[in-house]
Amino acid sequence: MPMLTILPAGKIVSVAEGSAILQGLLAADAGIEPKCGGKAQCASCHIFVHDGRKSLSKIQREENERLDQIVGVGSKSRLACQARLGAENVSVELLSFGSGL
Repeated sequence: MPMLTILPAGKIVSVAEGSAILQGLLAADAGIEPKCGGKAQCASCHIFVHDGRKSLSKIQREENERLDQIVGVGSKSRLACQARLGAENVSVELLSFGSGL
């Protein structure tokens, strides 16, 4: 089972392969509050992926369109509700500026 490291808090939680990163964040009580129920509509779960990006699911159209609307998006940006874990460990940084829209 891959391990998810949540920065800057340094929390580590194991998450089932194939699960969305959001599930791990919620299980770790990381303080994230998804507003759209994981449908790539609100961007409240925007994260930066620091390690393990290549093992995550590919960005789909809905996620890409939402990321295009967020201020501060970079090459490490993903929506935690859409990024699914592969077999590798992943570290992510939670953003503190809300939805960024």
